[in-house]
Amino acid sequence: MAPLIPIALEIAKLAGPGLVKWLSGSDKAADAAGELIAVAQQVTGTQTPEGSLAALRANPDLVLQLQIRSIEVEAGLTQAYLADRQDARKMAVEVAKAGGLDRKNVMLAGAVCGLLACLGVLIGFRGGELPGEVVGIVSTISGIFGACLRDAFQFEFGSSRGSMEKTALLARSQPIE
Repeated sequence: MAPLIPIALEIAKLAGPGLVKWLSGSDKAADAAGELIAVAQQVTGTQTPEGSLAALRANPDLVLQLQIRSIEVEAGLTQAYLADRQDARKMAVEVAKAGGLDRKNVMLAGAVCGLLACLGVLIGFRGGELPGEVVGIVSTISGIFGACLRDAFQFEFGSSRGSMEKTALLARSQPIE
């Protein structure tokens, strides 16, 4: 059998761009690929991923059905992602309550010190004593430390308005019990 992720990517292109991010660059890519292929097989009534892809390419009505079902798949993947982040925050709170080493403060201090060190090197040698390649490398490293700080703030305070809107959308899509 052919690897699932390349076939799932082709199916995701037909289903809509929202699923492509889950299949490329995600640590859950294999799970997402399996789920998407299972849905494609249900929609097309085929037994193989390759058969599903061929049926979808041949029938636009099946693509429309897949697009509708893929919204559910993406919502499930997003819910799992958000639940994972929520558990990480809970773990950090519990470690702090137990008096354990607060890793976030250590990481933040490391990122701040690294950024300040890089900026210090760039400012200290501003007279042109550093070759351009070194300036480029130090600038890149300082950008990485800056990104670490950004990610820490996103983790602590929420990533963006879009994330809040997605969370609200997921909350509204929950079945009423």
